[in-house]
Amino acid sequence: MRSLVYKWININQVNRCLLCLGSAAGAPDCICPPCLDDLPWLGPACRQCALPLSAEGLLCGKCQQQPPLFSQVIAPLRYSFPVDSLIPAFKHQHRLTWGRLLARLLQQAVIHHYQDRQLQLPDAVIPLPLHRSRQARRGFNQAMELARPIARALDIPLEYRNLRRRRATTAQQGLDARARQRNLRDAFICRHPTRLTGRHLALVDDVMTTGTTVNEASRTLLQAGAASVTVWCVARVDAPDNPTVTETDGPAGRQLG
Repeated sequence: MRSLVYKWININQVNRCLLCLGSAAGAPDCICPPCLDDLPWLGPACRQCALPLSAEGLLCGKCQQQPPLFSQVIAPLRYSFPVDSLIPAFKHQHRLTWGRLLARLLQQAVIHHYQDRQLQLPDAVIPLPLHRSRQARRGFNQAMELARPIARALDIPLEYRNLRRRRATTAQQGLDARARQRNLRDAFICRHPTRLTGRHLALVDDVMTTGTTVNEASRTLLQAGAASVTVWCVARVDAPDNPTVTETDGPAGRQLG
């Protein structure tokens, strides 16, 4: 009887779309083509921080006035329905299947970005760390779950023990820009700076809101000797458009194989 139950589950559930529960037969990401098309794809965005804008190749007002320390953000999606439900469920309800889907979507965006522009891949992938107390409560680091399969697929070293949070910080939600910066000041540390010297790094996170967290992490990595930091994240939170300007070049690193 047990074997019959398992057989039924394999036949009826494995090929179901994670979003609509319709057939996803032949879809490697367990999401059917209509649901894939309906995802909130980012589209035109600021060439540095990926803030949604009205056209490609533009620079938002914030990046003009106060350029971030990271070189660029690669994000395939906007943080809106259903992504704004998938990511919290992945993080807080241990829906690791959705995490694998999100990692796959980010991986495809990264590959497309570097191949389309004939850019070189970073030298190492670094997941944005959680403080050990928060990771103990959650049971895992969502950035690590995203970074691991991408690093493996692209054959890039995964540096997951180097960047650390040396103090617990309060949640960033609800804080204004200055409060966010104060909250994260000196929050990160590199345990082995010499391993980062001259390297082009990819910093992985799930969602980018204002960019304060990844900017502070980038500051730590650059102060440790990294040549540049590019942020890879699944989704970017929308914000009002800002004045814009012209095109830019991409960062250097390893060539995509």
